[in-house]
Amino acid sequence: MNHPAPIYDAAIVGAGFAGLVAALRLAQAGKKVVVLESDSSPGGLAGTFDFDDGVRIEKFYHHWFNNDAYVPKLVEELGLSDLILTLPSRTGMYYNGRLWKLSTPLDVLRFSPLPFIDRIRLGWLVFQVRKVKDWKEIEHLTIREWLEPLCGKKVFELVWEPLIRSKFSVFAEDINAVWFWKKLVLRGSTRDPKGGEQLAYFRGGFGRLAEAIADRIVSLGGEIRYNAPVTGAITEGDRIQALQTNDGEVAARTFLFTPSFKIIANILKDAPRAWLDSLERVNYLGNVCLVMELTHSLSDTYWINVNDPGFPFVGVIEHTNLDDSSHYAGRHIVFLSRYLATSDETWSMSDEEYLQYALPHLERMFPKFRRDWVKEFRIWRADYAQPVTERGYSKYVPAEETPYRNALISTMAQIYPEDRGTNYAIREGSRMSERLSELSRQDA
Repeated sequence: MNHPAPIYDAAIVGAGFAGLVAALRLAQAGKKVVVLESDSSPGGLAGTFDFDDGVRIEKFYHHWFNNDAYVPKLVEELGLSDLILTLPSRTGMYYNGRLWKLSTPLDVLRFSPLPFIDRIRLGWLVFQVRKVKDWKEIEHLTIREWLEPLCGKKVFELVWEPLIRSKFSVFAEDINAVWFWKKLVLRGSTRDPKGGEQLAYFRGGFGRLAEAIADRIVSLGGEIRYNAPVTGAITEGDRIQALQTNDGEVAARTFLFTPSFKIIANILKDAPRAWLDSLERVNYLGNVCLVMELTHSLSDTYWINVNDPGFPFVGVIEHTNLDDSSHYAGRHIVFLSRYLATSDETWSMSDEEYLQYALPHLERMFPKFRRDWVKEFRIWRADYAQPVTERGYSKYVPAEETPYRNALISTMAQIYPEDRGTNYAIREGSRMSERLSELSRQDA
């Protein structure tokens, strides 16, 4: 059988940060690389959009922590460090009809819905979790099984359980303790000497950073094709010869796949069944994100966790309480994010139906809120937004290797024990470029 001659050293599926950084490093090494992206712009879940009045913002909220090393290093390399904003984070919790500040240890001590001894246990928790040195020791436990004995039933049920249910929906009781442990360890290390938290943001949004990486790739001779979903692969024995797209076949010497496992399984559908089953074993939750441009601010808090029953969102994220509204034509940007199974009835709502579904919850939280404050809104959906890390996840999550000796996979579901995030995607992109180069050398 005749196959197209490989004109690329590497073909990368997906222009999220892992795919872009892998392509950048390969292009810097003089390799001929092509990135195939199904969307119309780079960035993946960190992509941006424009409201009708020209205000640009992410489709899904983003920031990074002051201990995230890989993002600022890349930004500096691109000569864009002047666009990094380092800002204090103001976080809080909505409980029993009231907003409580929870940004500092003193705020925790003032949280009167908990008895005083439980407030101490809540504040002490971050020190307790640091005692875990080997995360595999707690991977067989669910979050509840591990956390409730540490902080007590009252603290768990009032503070943590509602957040875990908002984050993981129908899988809330299945998530292993490592996910929560890593979150607490990372957040505890971002505190300043007074106990406050510093966050960083890239002015113009992470999509702007993705565009800068894409521009650099092209300037180095690389190629990025947008609106180019990969529909299949041509294989021969233990090698991939080419990828199939609507515009024809793309042949390369090596291949990197960065979308979700489900999408990779659909592309490589002729791979051995056992390997495809291992991809399908990992569950995902979808995300629906309502992004609103308001004429008025809801509060002075950036991130409000909502611990009242019946509130269907992870929280209320008022982005312009992190990055000032003056950067957004004086508008106030609010995200309402919901993780859910794509079979949930709200997933298939029209955009207008979803807005009307969401607004009563805001009215309950913020009695001064008026619907005419909503200048514009957009609804964004991601089918595979959150990998579900169940008990023993490290034993069943697929490795980077594939049945094909010239192809690797690198997805956000493999960033473990860390959770998905732009910082780690950048780290993995650089590492995967080295692995692809090694595959090329072995094949020479």
